[in-house]
Amino acid sequence: MFTRPGSFAVLLPVKSPGNGKSRLSTLRDAERARLAAAFATDVVDACLRTDGLAGVLVVSDDAGFAATLGARGAATCADPGGGLNAALRHAAAYLHRLRPDLRPVALCADLPSLVAGDLAAALGDAASGAGPCFVRDADGTGTTLYSATYDRFDPHFGAGSAAAHAGSGARALAGDLPTLRRDVDDVDSLADAIALGVGESSAAVLRAIGLLPH
Repeated sequence: MFTRPGSFAVLLPVKSPGNGKSRLSTLRDAERARLAAAFATDVVDACLRTDGLAGVLVVSDDAGFAATLGARGAATCADPGGGLNAALRHAAAYLHRLRPDLRPVALCADLPSLVAGDLAAALGDAASGAGPCFVRDADGTGTTLYSATYDRFDPHFGAGSAAAHAGSGARALAGDLPTLRRDVDDVDSLADAIALGVGESSAAVLRAIGLLPH
């Protein structure tokens, strides 16, 4: 389950794809669902190519989609409800029961450009300090990654999460990390992600819906 060498494990909260990416308003519902699923798939694949990462734990309210990510090598657990931060705390507790030696890393599932090098660089920076840390998104107000030891794990995702994490005492990680910072919430951020380059699953869907050339 967490068989790779490393001291970190990613906690990946994944909504049912049919409920995701509502702000991509120029796309049809089915297209948004396919993109949301592809984004999460590419994030799992990038994580499992990252040095220092023992594995990925998907926490989701969609058992069927979680199983497809499980087939790619992720562990899975059910989202108990109560919102994103509650799901992450539940996943951290689940991980701690299985592997108390691993440090949890909450990661957004809408990072279609993510490459292993950027994630590994962030993990290396996180390992250099004992306290909680986070990565600001490309806009500077949100958070794409948050990590802390289990006993200090207290995520504050949501509106203004970068300020909330900083206010809680977490350290903002430095470095460009462009593919780790570029989450996709709307049409403009999707265009930015496409310019950076996206993973295979996202590229296939984008070609199918006409947003990338064949």
